[in-house]
Amino acid sequence: MYLEFYGLKEKPFNATPDPKFLYLTPGHREALAQLIYGVQEHKGFIVLTGEVGTGKTTLVQTLLQKLDSNTAVAYVFNSTLTFDELLEYALQDFGISKTGGSRVERLITLNNYLIERRRAGQNTALILDEAQNLEPDTLEQVRLLSNFETPTDKLLQILLVGQPELKDRLQSPRLRQLKQRIGLRCAIPPMTPGETRDYIRTRLRIANGRDLNLFDDAAVRRIAEYAGGIPRVINIVCDHALLIGYADQTRRVGREIVDRAIRYLEEGELPSRQRRPMKFWFRSVPGGWTAGTMVASTAGILAAAAMAPAAFAERWNSLLHSLFDLARLAHKLVGG
Repeated sequence: MYLEFYGLKEKPFNATPDPKFLYLTPGHREALAQLIYGVQEHKGFIVLTGEVGTGKTTLVQTLLQKLDSNTAVAYVFNSTLTFDELLEYALQDFGISKTGGSRVERLITLNNYLIERRRAGQNTALILDEAQNLEPDTLEQVRLLSNFETPTDKLLQILLVGQPELKDRLQSPRLRQLKQRIGLRCAIPPMTPGETRDYIRTRLRIANGRDLNLFDDAAVRRIAEYAGGIPRVINIVCDHALLIGYADQTRRVGREIVDRAIRYLEEGELPSRQRRPMKFWFRSVPGGWTAGTMVASTAGILAAAAMAPAAFAERWNSLLHSLFDLARLAHKLVGG
């Protein structure tokens, strides 16, 4: 909605873990270097921890891009799976279609696969995301996978990624054998206020923004204070602030706009602003934008009607949510 107004070619603050937007603080850079080293040097178990929203998944996606073609990776991000389900998922992700019907058969299949890859001079890694949610019994079974080894090397590199609770879980006496096998530990710290400023400017630059000072100093300080150095929160606040700034037709985002965005996030409603006469509202760009977007959305609904029923239902639901949000925004800005 606000891209053209602010001279951006793509959204700079999307919530998706796009490695292109990775901003490497010293903490991120060190953690990434350790991950690459641990996988390439066959360190066995590697643990990566960080608070919610600190960029763990983005860092893992960057790791996947940097590993060479000789490394096969299975990436399991569903931590509610049982060990047997996790093993089945990993084998499928490795491209092994015939996995066997029992745990023993699956383990034999995995062992043979790992041996063949090592003979070919290739590496294999298993990444378990949200590992703090794995049951102790599942973690213990995962530990046993590290028994696939040669006299000199681990055949499978296992990366456990999770929130700080993962460190607490690994302190359990039941998991002391797993704890002893951890070859590397990496942690992502929250960003400092200075890193927050550079983070915002970096994402604006990658999105081809013309004005890297789009958020003034007071706005950046308020974002840093509220977000506490968590990239995900920074993204959400900045995205909402740009939307509100666009609705206000404000070229530079200041603290007042950031405060309104934060109140919206905390309270679920757009803060009231000075009432504008209706005739000015309909002459303004935001009014035309809202109406135009609704017309475009309606056209999208008609086009979606030609789709298959499942696709139409999905498109219809998405468009309804968009229309509701636009109507609420228009109501608040006009009637606030």
